[in-house]
Amino acid sequence: MNDKSTAPVTVIGLGLMGQALAGAFLKAGHPTTVWNRTAAKADRLVAEGARLAPTAREALRASPLTIICVTDYEVVRELLSEGDGELTGTTVINLTSGTSAQARQAAQWAGRRGARYLDGAIMAVPPAIGTSEAVILHSGPRADFEAHEGTLGVLGTLAYLGEDLGLASLYDAAGLVMMWSVLNAWLQGTAMVRTAGVDAATFAPFAQQLATEVAGWLPGYAGQVDKGSFPAEVSALETDVRAMAHLVEESEAVGVNAEWPRLIKAIADRAIAAGHGKEQYPVLIEEFGTSQAGD
Repeated sequence: MNDKSTAPVTVIGLGLMGQALAGAFLKAGHPTTVWNRTAAKADRLVAEGARLAPTAREALRASPLTIICVTDYEVVRELLSEGDGELTGTTVINLTSGTSAQARQAAQWAGRRGARYLDGAIMAVPPAIGTSEAVILHSGPRADFEAHEGTLGVLGTLAYLGEDLGLASLYDAAGLVMMWSVLNAWLQGTAMVRTAGVDAATFAPFAQQLATEVAGWLPGYAGQVDKGSFPAEVSALETDVRAMAHLVEESEAVGVNAEWPRLIKAIADRAIAAGHGKEQYPVLIEEFGTSQAGD
């Protein structure tokens, strides 16, 4: 780490997350400049010692490191445009949610204006910022990440993913898939057991235990995916699909929406039709890795 413990920093974008980021820098003793289109959102931070820049252009010039956390990448480009192309010597770390393609395009766009650029993603809720529970993903030139690692560390647990500027956005999207899939599975199961008078709080510990057990399978399954070999060591897909059919039947029988289990079975049915019925569940990567006609 090359940055000093009290290096100045700018935060642009003061929604709940932006305010949390700026607050963490202030708490750690970093001179912090802030800017937001609605200036009133900076009032609490200014009271805590932040400096409110009158324009985004001045905010960008105020510090060697600028964190941007706004609505979307279009806003990011608008803000950087206010720098009038005078971004040489500035490192921009964009923590705005978007796609990997947008991240790579933004890096090129910022680079043409003289800025160093890292893309990132925040895997946390605002109250967790400043604690080890907040995981902050970064991707881009390693030297630029290491130059500011000490400053960024006050935000939470840092994860540097690699030189490819799109990796943080890809990991962010992949993490959302994991989160929503786990939650949807729990909600489906909860809806089913509620029909028998079991409340969500009673079912939750069982679901949590099962989710933990399934998570333990991932390293072994990852080995199969990376090798492209899926021997049925535990169960063949053609066996699993019978259980999926049972899940659809049970959901319909108790009057619960069966869209989610039907989707799971439809994906497995395609894999079996392609000749993968005697292989193990991770063979479905072939289906997930292919865009379906009509998508």
